Amino acid sequence: MNRILMDQGLPRGAVRNLSEEGWDVVHTGGIGLSRASDREIINYARQENRIIITLDADFHAILAVENAQTPSVVRIRQEGLKADKLADLIKKIWPRIQAQLETGALVTVTEQSIRVRNIPLMDPD
Repeated sequence: MNRILMDQGLPRGAVRNLSEEGWDVVHTGGIGLSRASDREIINYARQENRIIITLDADFHAILAVENAQTPSVVRIRQEGLKADKLADLIKKIWPRIQAQLETGALVTVTEQSIRVRNIPLMDPD
């Protein structure tokens, strides 16, 4: 199972819901990163080999500009999701994106679609 880091803005209850089902997931607010910058969160995710789940588009932009290969980021573009709905959404989409996340991907999830872009975006040559 993948290791997940949920960003601020996402309900902590989703961490509890997923953890109860055996998922390895932590919330930035639960590990002292509630006021951390996006770069600090990216560095933590790299060090801990975690996939970031966020509402924030900045993570995709930072990783694209840096042409980074890690960490993978899932951006949820559905604001206002309650904990149980967010946990259900993650469980539903995970089988469709897990392989790409393991090799490096930027994923955007909307109500209508899932878009996956492998990273790094450009060949590092």
